Amino acid sequence: MGEREEFVETLDKHRDLLRRTVRDLTDEQAARRTTVSELCLGGLIKHVAAVEARWARFIVGGAEAMRSGGGDWAAQFRMTEGETLADLLDAYGEVARDTDELVRSLPDLDLAHPLPPAPWFEQGASWSARRVLLHVIAETAQHAGHADIIREALDGAKSMG
Repeated sequence: MGEREEFVETLDKHRDLLRRTVRDLTDEQAARRTTVSELCLGGLIKHVAAVEARWARFIVGGAEAMRSGGGDWAAQFRMTEGETLADLLDAYGEVARDTDELVRSLPDLDLAHPLPPAPWFEQGASWSARRVLLHVIAETAQHAGHADIIREALDGAKSMG
């Protein structure tokens, strides 16, 4: 297996853990906050999909492309009126398919762009597509862990235990 397929396989493993966390939930359960955090399970699905899509745009077009598709940052972490868990999962699946295709078709994983200015990024740093993919894997894994805690607080179910 080559490097690109390893990226896709690893990312999909963590996506699956996150998706498994919301199995058999109603929309009401997916929207419920179970901790002092603002996070809910549906919001985490929405957030991770948005972050993955944003970083995929960065890989292709740099920091400027990352800015498109913005909106209300706080709304990424909760389900808003009219959103369903099924729709959020479908949108996440579409983002995942697009990212996987991007990984497989990129001419060079060393292609790099300067990061956008932000206090959490090293000033003047650039990230390669490879580095971005590692970041997306870490972000997805971290949020899958958050989701597991929220789900356990919701009904005792554990996706990782």
